[in-house]
Amino acid sequence: MWGFLLCHLVALAEPGLNPKKTYEYKYEGMVNIGRGMPNLAESGVRLMCKVKIIGVSAQTFLLRVSNLNFEEFNGIPGKNTFDASPKLTKRIAAGLRKPFMFEYAKGRVGDIRTSAEISDTIVNIVRGILGFFQVTVKTTQRVYELEEFGIHGLCQSTYANVEDANSQELSVTQIVDINNCKKKAAIYRGMALAVDNKLSKERGDSVISTVRYVYTVKPTVDGGLIKKAHALERQHFSPFNVKGGNSKLQLVLLSVTDTVVTPAVGPMISRGNLVYKFVKVLAQIPILMKKLDDPVPKIADMIKRLAQANIYQTDSATSEDVVVLFQLLRVTSLENHEVLWKQLSGNDEHRRWLLDTIVEVADARVLKFLKNRFKAGDVSANEAGQTLLIAFNHLAAETDLMEMEFLSMPFSKSHPMLWNTVVLSYGSLVYRYCTYEYGTSCPVAVVQPLLDLVIDGLKRNSELDMVLALKAIGNAGHPSSIKTIRRFLPGVSAAPVTLPPRVLSAAVQSLRHLAVRDPHSVQDITVSLFVQRHLPTEIRMLACMILFETKPPLALVSTVTAFLLEEADMHVASFSYSLIGSIAKSSTPDNHFLSTACNVAVKILAPKFGRVSYHYSKAMHLDWFNDDFLIGTATEIFMLKNAASYIPTEIVTKGKFHFIGKILQLVELGFRADGIKELFRQNIQVFNGHLSYSDFKAIFKVLQDWQTLPEDKPLLSAYTQIFGQEFFFADLNKDLIRSVIKTVSPSAGKESPVWKMIENLQKGMSWHWTKPFLMFETRYIQATSLGLPLEISKYYNTVTTITVNAKAAISPPLTNRLGQLLTSDVSLVTDGFAGFSKDQFVFHGINTDIFQCGAELKSKTVVAMPWEFSMKMNVKKNTFEIDLPPCKKETKLFSVKFDVYAVSRNIEEPSLAKMTPMMPDSIEANEDIEPPKQRSLTSGQKVCAEANIYGAAFCIESEATRSHYIDEYPLYYFLGYTNFAYTIQPVQSNKSVDKIHIEMNASPTKYPVSVRHLLDTLRSIRTFAPSCTSPQAWNVNPEPLFTIKALAMSGNTKPEGYEAAAYYTPAAQTDNAQLIVSQVGEEANWKLCTDANVDKCYTSMHLRWGAECQSYEMSMKTATTHLPGSKPTLKAKIHWKTVSGYMTEVGKSIEKYIPGMAFLLGFYQKHDTNSKHEVSASVVAATAGSIAMKIKLPDVGNTLSY
Repeated sequence: MWGFLLCHLVALAEPGLNPKKTYEYKYEGMVNIGRGMPNLAESGVRLMCKVKIIGVSAQTFLLRVSNLNFEEFNGIPGKNTFDASPKLTKRIAAGLRKPFMFEYAKGRVGDIRTSAEISDTIVNIVRGILGFFQVTVKTTQRVYELEEFGIHGLCQSTYANVEDANSQELSVTQIVDINNCKKKAAIYRGMALAVDNKLSKERGDSVISTVRYVYTVKPTVDGGLIKKAHALERQHFSPFNVKGGNSKLQLVLLSVTDTVVTPAVGPMISRGNLVYKFVKVLAQIPILMKKLDDPVPKIADMIKRLAQANIYQTDSATSEDVVVLFQLLRVTSLENHEVLWKQLSGNDEHRRWLLDTIVEVADARVLKFLKNRFKAGDVSANEAGQTLLIAFNHLAAETDLMEMEFLSMPFSKSHPMLWNTVVLSYGSLVYRYCTYEYGTSCPVAVVQPLLDLVIDGLKRNSELDMVLALKAIGNAGHPSSIKTIRRFLPGVSAAPVTLPPRVLSAAVQSLRHLAVRDPHSVQDITVSLFVQRHLPTEIRMLACMILFETKPPLALVSTVTAFLLEEADMHVASFSYSLIGSIAKSSTPDNHFLSTACNVAVKILAPKFGRVSYHYSKAMHLDWFNDDFLIGTATEIFMLKNAASYIPTEIVTKGKFHFIGKILQLVELGFRADGIKELFRQNIQVFNGHLSYSDFKAIFKVLQDWQTLPEDKPLLSAYTQIFGQEFFFADLNKDLIRSVIKTVSPSAGKESPVWKMIENLQKGMSWHWTKPFLMFETRYIQATSLGLPLEISKYYNTVTTITVNAKAAISPPLTNRLGQLLTSDVSLVTDGFAGFSKDQFVFHGINTDIFQCGAELKSKTVVAMPWEFSMKMNVKKNTFEIDLPPCKKETKLFSVKFDVYAVSRNIEEPSLAKMTPMMPDSIEANEDIEPPKQRSLTSGQKVCAEANIYGAAFCIESEATRSHYIDEYPLYYFLGYTNFAYTIQPVQSNKSVDKIHIEMNASPTKYPVSVRHLLDTLRSIRTFAPSCTSPQAWNVNPEPLFTIKALAMSGNTKPEGYEAAAYYTPAAQTDNAQLIVSQVGEEANWKLCTDANVDKCYTSMHLRWGAECQSYEMSMKTATTHLPGSKPTLKAKIHWKTVSGYMTEVGKSIEKYIPGMAFLLGFYQKHDTNSKHEVSASVVAATAGSIAMKIKLPDVGNTLSY
C-alpha cells in the first residue's frame, strides 16, 4: 500500500500537461549588461508577452504568443527607465505570432517544430520560454543532482524541494552549473591558435555563469502543474571578478481552461530540441547594426569612398567603416564577389581594397573566389600570396573547407614565394580545422597532401622541398604525421637516415605542436634523439628544446639530468643546463610542476655546469605571471653552436602571452647560418674578437669568398612564425647575392633595375600603398536562459597608409654606370606620409541579427608621420643637407583615445543607436543609492617643450575621467574616458622662420679606428661616464670627425640654431673624444663642452656648459681593478662644482626617496663624513654569487651599504 501511494504522489508532482486543456501564462524576460554599480550606465532589453499552450495529443502541444511588448534600456539604473521599441516589437511579434509545436512528457521538452521561414533568433526565444517547463521533480528526495539537457546544453543541475504543508504545493529550486557542461551550448571563434592549458584554467576562466530556477508546482491528476516560476542567470567576466550582466525571467500561470477547438496549423519542420542552436549568429558583427539588403552597390560605393579618403594619408575618421565593409561582404554570394571583381579590378586602388577586405568573408566563398582568380590568372603572384595568406589564416574552418585544389593548381607554383605561402598556409588551415572540428581525432586525409609532398621530396632528394613540406607539417600539428616525421630522424626511423642538418632541424621542429597534442609520443622521439651522442650537436639541442615543450614529468627530467652528468659535448651540456635553470625560475601556470622538477635538476647539475662559459650554446627563458589578473608573458632565446665554429648554427627567439587559461604564441624568429659558418670555418685567419679594424677587415675578406659555397647551400636562412604558425621563410643564396650585386654594383649600367628607378625618380614619381587589415577577431558566444546569445568579442582593425612623392636631380647626370652617382651632386624634393589608424573594440552583451545591447570599449590609436623636405648630398665630399619647411599647423603624431559605453542598437532603427558613456560626463548620484566607496577622478594636462628658435613645440596632452570602486578589482579603474596625444605645433619664434636647415659634414680620418673603442667612447659621452683627468685636448685643433648644424633660416638675417662638432684622437694607451655643442645667433654664447678619455681600466669625462662653457662644471670617473690577491672591484664617482638650479631641484626631489628605496632594496645606512658635491659608489665581487655595494651621498652624510 505504501509503495502504491508513493508512486502516486510522485506522479502527481512530476510536471505534466493535459492534452485536453489550454494553459495561459504571463511571461517576462529581461537582461541587463553592466557592472551593477551605482551611477554607471547599463543597457538591457525586456520582453513581455502572454503564452498559450494548447494540447494537441498526449505528448504534443501547441504554443502561441500574443500581447508582445519589447523594450530597451540604456542609461543609469534608478534614473532612466525602459523605453518601448514599437517597430522592433512589431518585427518580433510577427515571428512569435506563428504557431510552434513541441513534444512534452514527464517534465521533458522534446522536438520543436515551426514553419521554415521563422528565423533562428525567434526559435531560440521560444526555447527560452519552453526552458521553464524542463524540470525534474522528485518527491522522494529533498536534494538531488542530475545531468540533464537544457537550453545551455548537457549540464549538471542541483535540485532542492520544499513542500508547503498548507497549500500542498512544492517549491522547487534548480541550480544549473553552466561552467562545467559536457555539451555546452557555446562556441569559440578566432582562438584556434591559442593553446588551452589545464593548469592555467584552474586559476580562473573567462566567463563564470550560473542559473537559478525557482518553481511553484501544484500536484494535480494530470501531473505537477507549474503555477509560477522565476529564474536568475548571472555572468561574471573573469579574470577580474567583474559582474558581467544578469538575466531575469518570470512565468506566471494565468488560467487553465478546456480546449474547445485545436487551431489549425500549416506545414512545419523540425527545429531541434531545447538546446540553443547556433546557426547564422557569426554573420552579425556585434559592434555595428546595419541594414544589409542589396549589399553589392553599397560595397562598391564604400570601397571607392574609403580608397579616396585614404589616398594620401590615413583618414582615422573613416577607419571604423572598414568593419562595416567586412559585414557587408559577409552577406554576399560568390556571384556577388565576381560582379564586384569585374567592377573594381580595373582601378589599382579599388582592386587592392577589394582583395584586402574580401578575405574577411572567412568561409568557403572566399576560397572559391580565390580559386577563380588562380584559374583565370588575373592576379599577380604578389596579390595572390598576400590574399591567400590572410584568407587561409582567417577562415572559420568548416568541414567543406578542406576540399582544396590550391596545392595542385599550376598558378600556385608560378612563383617560389607564392608556392611557399600556399603550402605553409594549407598547414595552418589543417591545424585550425582539426582544432574546431575534431580535436585529436582529426582524419588523416586532411594532412595527407602534405605527407605526400614531403615523401616526394625525400625520394627526389630535394632539400628545399623537404624543408618546406616539413615546415607545413609542423604548422598542421596533425597527430597522424608522427609516423612520417620519424622517417626523417636518425635513430628513430626504421631505416638509416642521411640527410642535411637543415632537413633534420626542420623535422625536429615540426614536432612543436605535437608536443601539446601528443606529448608522450614526442617525448619518446626527442629523448631518443637527445641520448644519441653521435648525432649533430644542434639536433640534440633542438630535441631537448622540444622535449621541454611537452612539460615532461619529474621522472623524465631526472633521466635527462642523469644523462647530462655524463655528457662530454659542452655545447649540449651548456644548452640543456641553461634551459633547465631558466625553467626552474618560471612562474607561469603551465610550468608549475615542471619548474619544481627543474629546480631539483639544477641542484644536481650546478656543481658541474654552474660556471660554463658563455661561449657555449645557451637557452634562456624569462617570464612573469600575475595571479590577480591571470595574465603573463614569456620570452625564450635559443643560441645553438657546435665545436666546429664559434658562429651560431641557429638562433631562435620566441614570445608567448598567457591569459585566462590560454597560451598564445606571439612571434617567433629563427635564423640559420649554415653557409656563413662554413665560410668562416674554412677561410678566416686573423680574428681576435675585439671588433677592431683588423677584425672587420678579416670578416669582409671572408664574406668576399661567398662564391666558394656550393650552389645549393644558402648563406643565411630565416623564418617567421606568428601565433605558432610559420608563414614566411627565405634563403639568402648565391643566386640572390649575384642578382643584388649585379643590380647595385657601381659598374652596373642601364640594364640595372636601379638605373630605371633613378630615371623615374628624375622624372618625378609617386607611390602609394594602403592596407586595411583585421588583425584579430575573437568571439565567445554562449546561450542564456532567455534564448539570447551572450557574446564576448574582441576586434582589432588597422588601416595603414604610405605615400611617397619625390623628384631628384643629378649633376652631372649619369651617362653609362651607377658608380657616377657617388661623385655627383644629388638633390631630392619629397613629401609623403606614413602612418596607421588602429581601432580596437571589445563587446560584452547580447548580439542577435535584430538587436544588440551590451557594454562596448572603443579604442582608437593613430600614428601619423607626414614629411616634406628637400635634400642635397655628395657622397665623395661627405656632405649632406636637408631643408625643412617651418611648422605651420598642429599635427598629431601619436594619439590614443578610448571609452567604455553602454550600447543599444536595433535593426528597425539603426540610425538611432544609443551609446552612453558608462561613466557619464556629469555623474548625478541617485538620492536613494549611496555609492559604496566610490572615488571619481577627472584630470587633464598639456605639457609642451618649445623650441622658439625653430618656431615649433612638441606637446603631450592627456585627459582622463575615472571612477574607481575601492572594494572591486582594478579593472574598474579603466572605466571612463581616456585621451592621450603627442603633437607638434607652431609657436611664436624669435623671428620669422623661412626654413629649417640641417647640415652634416664628415671628414675622413687617417686613424684605423677600433670600432669597440669608438663606441665605448661615444657611450661614455652619452651617459656622462666619469672622468678623473683634466681636459688636455682643448688647445689642440684637429679636424673634426663630423659636424652637425641645425639652423632656423630667416631672410637675409643671421641664422639661429645649434651646431655640434665631434673630435676623436686615439693614442697608444688611451682614446680621447671631444664634443662641442654651440648655440648660433647674433648674441648667443651658450656652449656645451665635453672631454672623454677611455682606456682598458678607466673611463673619465669632464663636462662644462653655459656661457662659453664657464657657468657649470661636472666631472665623472669609473675604474676597474683586479689586483692579485684582491677581489674584482668597480668604482664610480661623480663630482660637481656648480650645476643649474633645475638639476639641483631634481636632485632634491630624488633625495627624499633614497632612504625608503634603499631600505626596500636591502641596504643599510650609517652616518659618515662625505664630500659635499660628490656621489661615489663601489661594487666588489664578494663571492661567486654575490656582490658588496657601497654608495656615499653628499650633504646628508649617509653611506649606504649592501
